[in-house]
Amino acid sequence: MAKPPPAYPVPAVRPIPPAIVAAAVVAELEAKHTDTIVRTIEARPPRYAEWPEALSPRIITALKRRGIERPYTHQAAAIEATLAGKNVVIVTPTASGKTLCYNLPVLNTILADTSARAIYLFPTKALAQDQLDELTGLIGDIDVRIGAFTYDGDTPGDARRAVRQAGHIVLTNPDMLHTAVLPHHTKWVKLFEALEYVVIDELHTYRGVFGSHVANVLRRLRRICQFYGSDPTFILCSATIANAQELAEALTGDSVELIDDNGAPSGERVVVIHNPPVLNKELGIRQSSLKVSRDIGAKLIRSGIQTIVFAPSRVRVELLLTYLREALRSKPGDPERVAGYRGGYLPNERRAVERGLRDGTIRGVVATNALELGIDIGGMGASVVTGYPGSLASLWQQFGRAGRRNEAALSILVATSNPLDQYLCANPEFLFQRPPEKGLIDPDNLFILASHLKCGAFELPFQEAEIFGAHTGELLDILVEEGILQRSGTRYHWMSEAYPAEQVSLRTASTDNFVIIEQGPQPKVIGECDRPSAPLLIHEDAIYIHRGQQYQVEYLDWDDKKAYVTPVAVDYYTDAQLAVELKVLDAFETEERSFGRHERGEVAITYVATIFKKIKLHTHENVGWGKIAIPEANMHTSAYWLSFSESATRGMKRDEIASGLAGIAHLMRAMAPAFCLCDSRDIGSEAQIRAPFNELPTVFLYDAIPGGVGLAEKLFLIRDQLIEATYVACLACVCEEGCPGCVGPQVESRSAAKRAAARLLERVRAG
Repeated sequence: MAKPPPAYPVPAVRPIPPAIVAAAVVAELEAKHTDTIVRTIEARPPRYAEWPEALSPRIITALKRRGIERPYTHQAAAIEATLAGKNVVIVTPTASGKTLCYNLPVLNTILADTSARAIYLFPTKALAQDQLDELTGLIGDIDVRIGAFTYDGDTPGDARRAVRQAGHIVLTNPDMLHTAVLPHHTKWVKLFEALEYVVIDELHTYRGVFGSHVANVLRRLRRICQFYGSDPTFILCSATIANAQELAEALTGDSVELIDDNGAPSGERVVVIHNPPVLNKELGIRQSSLKVSRDIGAKLIRSGIQTIVFAPSRVRVELLLTYLREALRSKPGDPERVAGYRGGYLPNERRAVERGLRDGTIRGVVATNALELGIDIGGMGASVVTGYPGSLASLWQQFGRAGRRNEAALSILVATSNPLDQYLCANPEFLFQRPPEKGLIDPDNLFILASHLKCGAFELPFQEAEIFGAHTGELLDILVEEGILQRSGTRYHWMSEAYPAEQVSLRTASTDNFVIIEQGPQPKVIGECDRPSAPLLIHEDAIYIHRGQQYQVEYLDWDDKKAYVTPVAVDYYTDAQLAVELKVLDAFETEERSFGRHERGEVAITYVATIFKKIKLHTHENVGWGKIAIPEANMHTSAYWLSFSESATRGMKRDEIASGLAGIAHLMRAMAPAFCLCDSRDIGSEAQIRAPFNELPTVFLYDAIPGGVGLAEKLFLIRDQLIEATYVACLACVCEEGCPGCVGPQVESRSAAKRAAARLLERVRAG
């Protein structure tokens, strides 16, 4: 099928080859700035194997018509193991053909037995829809009647009944399985009686609180399968992480075979780490990473290279989108060549961007990690990542969104002033030689486990000796005491009128989303916002930016979860701040040292949005502020903390200790994601000059998730590595007295924070 003509003017001359443009961009960065590191990853040829004997000749013939003569080595190994009934996890880079690893054995089994069924789980609706297109195309080539359907929140009621009856393959997401399928399993008898396969794509995303919830959803799935007499095989796919097999087994509760011998080819990739130049050495202020990303992105797009620019937050996506559109401004009436993509956009807006990227009408996209997953967005030539995303796994996923068609690709990391970014610039081998991080989950977290015990009891009564995670019997008895369950003989029955799955969100502490409504003669919904982000993004008088358009929040109805906005044209945006109060509830583990002690335990956090700043576009200077009136929130979670005895602070004044503690808290929070596969927003920090718990100067790092998901335990285990990396990052910074690149922004130009932090850390290392 011929491609539609591009919606932007076609140059009269042949465009510059991408490799030449990439070389020019790299040469310019190297010439202007010495703080630029360039590495070339050589192209890799394909390695092939033969199709497994158990694979149907009809499927092989259909694949050959598609130009696929032989499988890659990892595809052949995965298909053979799966058809032999083994659970497998396939771990290979982006665009390595993992989709065939699960589509082929599933279709092969259904060809042999038309009653067989499969469930495909994807972390997002967009990815499920994308994979449905690929699957239906393959089914059409085989020329067989196999029903493959998506089942998500957008599926109409009539269609849902058809999916339950005729769906051989149901593509859905964990949230839908949790709330709409498992609680209504009696309507899905045909699926559960003959469920042969459960496919879990993008395994690496199932970590932290989300992964811990999903592990319990799969426990519930297995209970229901057992009830109906089925025992499905699990096929999991993942980007590169250090413990894919361990994570897959923790998620499924079963043994899983690892397949990671990647046979797919890849084109040459030029990787650049660029640290923007220092503009003020005393304050350690560097050129804005947003402006550098804008300049690089604009140059690449102008040169004809389709480019994706990643930004670390929704606000920064909108700022970069605004700056890029201004830099690439075309004639009035011309379609925009650059689009935004992030959470909070409506589904039809995101689908339109995906189509535009595939057909080439959109030449650049600014995105959060929402586009880090394997959604088909065509053959990007370059990826620009603004700020280290918190883990090597995420960084290489974002780099991998360019060069997906075996062509040469350019990947650039633009460092921010964040201490971790500066550490990476000083230690680039961390990116190229260190293996990716582990994915951590804690399915037996009491907060999460109790929620899913309620959901499981609603679906099927629990037996007295049944094991559903740790402390199953104790938790069931507690639920009986609370009147939620009733014990009858050896069984626990659901007694409450509530529908438990609706009260349990897999991804956040809250199930509520705020709707953003543009006011006018005909009010319309323009977006949505999750509850944890609402105090920061849509408080009254906030400037909310959506697809490059600014809106002012006129009224926030906290109870009804609605924000009413009107379009405005102002030259500033808003940035809200949270005030945090931390109290220690209990210490579970302690290690005494000569300088003080390391501890981990349970803490209570109270946080509330207090004020917002008005930040001028482009210059990013503060031009005003306002107060926020929103109820405070509370949570219990896990924490690791480092306390300093009198011997560690001897000779230091109170103000020095306070500024040093604040600097260490800033540094350690920034460095922690390098040792845990998590986002920096998953970890909070707090410094107390005299902690009420032990009356010592203390720095806390806590899981920013109710109940915690194991991050604090991990930090306690690697405490010495974390402190060493924090100390190195503090000393390596080019500033003299402290700056955003080490101990955080300093109010005074000559602060004691850096010197005090280094002194305290040195004493900790010696102890």
